Amino acid sequence: MLVQRMARRYRRTNVALSEELRDLLRAAPSLDSPMRDHGNATPVPLDGDSRLPLIRTDQLGPAVTPVLVPAVKAQVEQLRDEHQNLERLAKSGLTPSRTGLFTGPPGVGKTLAARWLAGELKRPLMVLDLSSVMSSYLGRTGSNIRKVLDYAKSSPSVLLLDELDTVAKRRDDVAEVGELKRLVTVLLQEIDDWPSSSLLLAATNHGDLLDPAVWRRFDLVVDFPLPGPKGLEQALAQYCGPVSREVVQFLVHSLAGASFADAERLVMAARRRAALSDEPLFDVLLKLGQDRLRDMGYADRLHIALDLVQHGGISQRRVSELTGISRDTIRRRQRDE
Repeated sequence: MLVQRMARRYRRTNVALSEELRDLLRAAPSLDSPMRDHGNATPVPLDGDSRLPLIRTDQLGPAVTPVLVPAVKAQVEQLRDEHQNLERLAKSGLTPSRTGLFTGPPGVGKTLAARWLAGELKRPLMVLDLSSVMSSYLGRTGSNIRKVLDYAKSSPSVLLLDELDTVAKRRDDVAEVGELKRLVTVLLQEIDDWPSSSLLLAATNHGDLLDPAVWRRFDLVVDFPLPGPKGLEQALAQYCGPVSREVVQFLVHSLAGASFADAERLVMAARRRAALSDEPLFDVLLKLGQDRLRDMGYADRLHIALDLVQHGGISQRRVSELTGISRDTIRRRQRDE
């Protein structure tokens, strides 16, 4: 609104500036037309009954590089490289991967990887809003899906179908109604017709629920596993900032089997508690790590204690305080090993 007022104000005194401001407004993306800067000023599709947007545009913040295991990182980076080098592929008679399916448990970086790809490709990231797409009217849901996919095809973009298992369940499931089975057929047809100018990504936490035909429709399938110790160490170093290696190593062990989202949640809880209590972040992180250790069995805590002493570079006294395992027990087990 401010730029519109400025354009009107300068219409008499500085016509060139007024026109440039108007051109800027016409080109700038908005929530109603997120692909306007790519030459598509068409508003996002709406549901015919509720008039709610069928997609939501992800507001990109500062670029955050996801922490991924090497195999997954290589696949995601190749997807980026293919879409950044369309001409080189065309010279060899090739097209980039048009579609990608991200599978894995919650909190392992699937959505973050999609957001990172959109940022690297400088394209809007649009997420299918399943709450708006699903309709109680026969045939309306399939029509809504087509509207969303047609809109995303019209200009270079990245479309994320999050929780794909919600709309692409197995068609041989006797518990599902015919409408959802028809929806799977619609989705498969649309994926087959997807252009190489845009990128279609889908994510699911329950790959076993997907219809078998869905897997074959995606050019690339990437399995995001739970992070191992090295991945957690990298993530914690990114989340915690400048804290000692002792804290990071201890948290890596106390978060064994957790996801990246679990690790970030613990660090953010520690930051909030430290800000409110004026305690050092170092101490709060250790307390939260100890709280997680209390839920573990004695054998697991003993294994963690020995690993911290042998590979974490932490003294026996400090490890005993953190894990609750006596120094005598730690010494005896070290001698035995």
